[in-house]
Amino acid sequence: MGDAEIIPIGTRGRPGRGTGKAPSSAARSLAPGARPAAAAQRKAAPKAPTEPVLEHDDEQVIEIPVADEARVPVTTAERSPLGGIPAGDWLGAFQHAAREVFGDQWEPQLARFLAFLRRRVTGDYVVDEYGFDAEITQRFFMAALRPIADKWFRIEVRGAENIPTDGGALVVSNHSGTIPVDGLMTMVSIHDTTGRYLRPLGADLVFKLPVVSTLARKGGATLACTEDAERMLSGGELVGVWPEGFKGIGKPYSDRYKLQRFGRGGFVAAAIRTGVPIVPLSVVGAEEIYPLVGNVPSLARLLGLPYIPITPFFPLLGPLGLVPLPSKWLLEFGEPIRTDEYEPGAADDPMLVFNVTDQVRETIQQTLYSLLMKRQSVFR
Repeated sequence: MGDAEIIPIGTRGRPGRGTGKAPSSAARSLAPGARPAAAAQRKAAPKAPTEPVLEHDDEQVIEIPVADEARVPVTTAERSPLGGIPAGDWLGAFQHAAREVFGDQWEPQLARFLAFLRRRVTGDYVVDEYGFDAEITQRFFMAALRPIADKWFRIEVRGAENIPTDGGALVVSNHSGTIPVDGLMTMVSIHDTTGRYLRPLGADLVFKLPVVSTLARKGGATLACTEDAERMLSGGELVGVWPEGFKGIGKPYSDRYKLQRFGRGGFVAAAIRTGVPIVPLSVVGAEEIYPLVGNVPSLARLLGLPYIPITPFFPLLGPLGLVPLPSKWLLEFGEPIRTDEYEPGAADDPMLVFNVTDQVRETIQQTLYSLLMKRQSVFR
């Protein structure tokens, strides 16, 4: 048998392991992945302070130096990453952050914001009998909707002078868009042009949804019933109604800008009974944000929804398909239709209510045709 070759165990391919010998300096310099600079730094680094440790041997006492670990003093400022920042730098950083958030007039803005927080914490704010919170609506809802109206849809408002500056009035509008975004855009447009809050009359489904119902109440909406509508109008509120309902927002794209039935005219009866003017509103642009090309009625009935929309982008693109297309919007308020000239009890006359309802519907429809002729294109 020939001489067996002895293979070191546990070397893992590293020199100097299993042989009992350390690799030479030349081998270290030629080894793959060697870092000469790091080795030189380690060689040049000063040695840590040592102290002698005595070990007793049978013949002599040997002193073995042992490195002293972590005897360098550490201050509190070094332990905390923010401990060494001077107070002046903190103040400058705070002022810079406040200016970025609130603008150049950051001091009064910050003071108003802190006052707002104090009022919300202490409960020193007003909510009306319908749940409307004017402060939350102006500071948050309108602030969130305004960039969408100005930058995304580029809404152009016409005939805002036809909206009464005070007192009760009923704004009647066409309804479209698959998702009722037109109601929100109408609210922010009226507030920015007249300073008044539009109080929408919403469907039952709006107030059955857990989160949506709370937000709708705080934003000024209430249930679309005759009693609430008459109370608001008698109290001098600007009330908004969309008589087409789900038939309007859920109609296919092929029927765009063709008004659906306006119901039984309950909104007209409320306006006649309270003697407030009716302001017709025509909205162009909302039909194109979610072009409705299909529906799933069986699934809609299962979920208790009026329809399940299918658009060119939803559900194909998932959540991305919920982003509305940036169509150009035109809002035109028509001349008010007076109702204070009718005799008491005229609201109980079905023929009179029908005629006024038809007048409002035809005014909106003809204005839609006129705006479509004036619009250059869908997206500009």
